[in-house]
Parts: sequence; structure tokens; C-alpha cells
Amino acid sequence: MKISKGEKAFGVMNTILLSLLAISTVYPFIYMTALALNEGLDSVKGGIYLWPREFTWINIKTVVTNPLVQDAFLISIARTIIGTIGTVVITGLCAYALSFRGLPFRKSLMIYFLIPMLFSGGLIPYYIQLRELGLIDSFLVYIIPGLLNIWNLIVMRSFFENIPDSLIEAAEMDGANPFTIFWKIVVPISMPMLAAISLFTAVAHWNSWFDGAYFVNEMSLKPLQTYLQNILMNADAAQNLRQGSAAAAASTDAAVAAASRSITPMALKMAVVILGTLPVLIVYPLLQKYFVKGVMIGGVKE
Repeated sequence: MKISKGEKAFGVMNTILLSLLAISTVYPFIYMTALALNEGLDSVKGGIYLWPREFTWINIKTVVTNPLVQDAFLISIARTIIGTIGTVVITGLCAYALSFRGLPFRKSLMIYFLIPMLFSGGLIPYYIQLRELGLIDSFLVYIIPGLLNIWNLIVMRSFFENIPDSLIEAAEMDGANPFTIFWKIVVPISMPMLAAISLFTAVAHWNSWFDGAYFVNEMSLKPLQTYLQNILMNADAAQNLRQGSAAAAASTDAAVAAASRSITPMALKMAVVILGTLPVLIVYPLLQKYFVKGVMIGGVKE
């Protein structure tokens, strides 16, 4: 098919605009990486845009070996794994039950679930509720409040409703109970959708900082993103990270201790940002197709 001049011009302009958008998205990460891998005192001079001028691993090593950062990484990993599995299982079971059109009070239950998704009681009532449940300063504050996600519930229910009734009826005739049908028939059929929901949930858990900042006071229980937010907003926190790492280095290796004197709070901030972002950047391209499938769920019906 012959392409007109207008279509060619549109294609060129579209390519240019998308390229500029891609560059504007990628460049901040490149810039932060260059600062994280450059000597701190040298970075203060400026002039670093694409790559390090005085390459060093001391900033990354300082952050990785810091006990608070290590605890924050473990908390983030634990909440991401446990929270994702728990949310998918609990939300999936509720969505499967609501997918039955003959379920008593089905519409009333959906309205009951929709109300808290559309209207919130506010931060203070929510804090009081968590306190009464004993979740303040507890690891479970990252897990329990998010076990039932209403939006994911709606998406899952829509997908389950499109599963042929003949499969369910055949399993029932063979004597399978509802739980057996769910785990051995519904779940395998729904794997693309469940993978997409799991990916959405995992990214949300990994990037979450709000609950750790407002509902947890113990530094050892704060996730990585909360710790990152703390050092980005609080200059003293970054300085304490630098001083603590320098003191630890001084007691182990004189050469490392000398190199640590060139570390600046800004270099440590960039190192923490890179380490906090890297896992998502690695996982997302590998599972991007599930994001596309997740967006299409319920949008196309046969």
C-alpha cells in the first residue's frame, strides 16, 4: 500500500517526539547512575552528564554494606513476596465467589466493596483503626491492609465470569468441590491474568513508602523506599549514613576509610536511588507482556 506524504511526515514527527520522550525518561536515570559511580567530592565540581569522571564503587559499597539499608532491603523483599502472594490469593478467592451469578446478595456485596474504594474515611480514622488492630510498628501493617484490593477484585471477577460454565459443570459432575475447581481448573486457565495482577501488586509493594513513614517508627522495620524518602528529604539522615559507614570502614580497612572521606551525602542519595530502582528496571522488561495482557483483560470479549 502506497504511503502518502502526509503519513510519512506524521511518522517522522511521531518518531522524533517519541524519541525525545524516551530520552527525557531515560536520561535522569543515566545522570543519577553517573553521580552514584563518581567520586563524591569530584561530583561537587559539576560537569558530569552522561558518565562518571572519577569512577569509584565506594558510594555503592557504602550503601550496600550499611546495616540500615540491608534491613530495609530485606523488609522490602519480604513485604513484596508475602504481600503479593497474600493479595492474589485472598482477592482471587473473593472474586471467584462473586463471579457466580447465583450468589445470594451478589449485587449488595459488590456495592459494599465499591464504597471504600470510592470514599475514604481519612488518614486519622485509618491510623486509629490500625492502632486498635495492633498493626502500628508491626511488619503486618504492610500486608494485612492490602490483602483485598477492590480494583483487582473487579478485574478478576470479570475474567472469571468469561470462563465457560461447561468446564465448571463438568468438574462438578466428576465430584470436584469448589476449592478443587478453583485451584485445578480456574487458576491454570487464569495464569496470564494472575501474572499481570501479581506484577502490578509486586511493583506497588516495592515502591510503597507511605505506610512505612506514617505507621512504623522502628528504623529496622522501614522498607527501602521509606528509607530512601527519609534520606532524600532529611539531610541529617544522609549525613548519618555517611558517618556511620565511614566509622565502620575505619575499623576494618584503612584504604577504604581513606576513600570514604570523599563520599558526600548527594553521592549516597544517588546510590540509594539507583539500588532502589534497579530491581524494577530489571524485572519490568522481562514481564512487560503481562502488563499488556492485564490492560486488555475485560476490554475484548468474544
